[in-house]
Amino acid sequence: MDANSVLLILGLVLSFFMAWNLGANDAASPCSIPVGTGVISVKRATLLFSVFAAVGAITQGHMNIKTISRGIVPRIDPIGAITISLAACLWSGFCTWRGLEISNTYTVVGSVIGYALVVYGSFQSTVLINILESWVVSPICSITLSYTLCKLLHRLCSNFLDNTRGQRIISLSLIISLCFSAYCFGANDVGSATGVYVAVTQDVVGLPDYTAMVILAAFGALGIAVGGLTWGHRVIETVAFKIVRIDALSGLAAEITNALVVYLFMTIPFVYVGYGLPVSTSIVGIGAIIGSAFARGDGTIDKRTIGRLVVTWIFTIPVTALISAVLYSIIPR
Repeated sequence: MDANSVLLILGLVLSFFMAWNLGANDAASPCSIPVGTGVISVKRATLLFSVFAAVGAITQGHMNIKTISRGIVPRIDPIGAITISLAACLWSGFCTWRGLEISNTYTVVGSVIGYALVVYGSFQSTVLINILESWVVSPICSITLSYTLCKLLHRLCSNFLDNTRGQRIISLSLIISLCFSAYCFGANDVGSATGVYVAVTQDVVGLPDYTAMVILAAFGALGIAVGGLTWGHRVIETVAFKIVRIDALSGLAAEITNALVVYLFMTIPFVYVGYGLPVSTSIVGIGAIIGSAFARGDGTIDKRTIGRLVVTWIFTIPVTALISAVLYSIIPR
């Protein structure tokens, strides 16, 4: 077994752990709203999340895997893939342990930036700028769309909630939206776990580009499912109960918004420029919750919790870039 094969195996172990972290930390994005509104239990929500996130990763995960694997840098070598994954795992694992919903997309992109600066001295600015712009625009879109949709649903459907049948329809709609949101999460985020291993997999196994991405997406999907089922409840409870409590209609508006924003940012750029834009599902999801709360005139948003999460997001990119750069510099080759 040559050195690249050993590095690929080690990398896939780290990749699985990263995917586990994704499932554990970001299950809150699609699950927190139905859980927070009391429509579904945490256990059932994480089960649905695991299934539909896996489906999304396998069917559309290649869109953002391509962005991570060669959008920011031309190519990631085997040692670089290991250090990027290790840096991301260390930060994501720490934050998950602390119950903080970080952006795993930020974590991986920050780690790739650290690698790029050490190896290339720069990065492919056009794609990175597009990614950074999407990180600014996507929460604005989610707040605006959720606010508008929440107002519309309350105007059209408030009387609908006065009967048992109407309540059941809204509850079912929330669960369907959870499934679609989980699908979009899997497709958007699996690249964060496996995207850095495309070049290594091609070198070792000799697979075509697209085949390598699909296989890595399936592998990442398994890790996401395991993470959601084991530790997903920790951050779900933080987001569902400690930011703001919302009613079923407001929750439905936020859930639909979360799914649509993630799906559109991933799919439309891929169709037109060949690269999906991996947005932060956690930030989009919380933006959607805030938009719905504003629409109801609810002043009970826990600003302290929001502030703590924002600080964590801000520190994620420089911290992971530094960790990744240091690791790559000290690992012997």
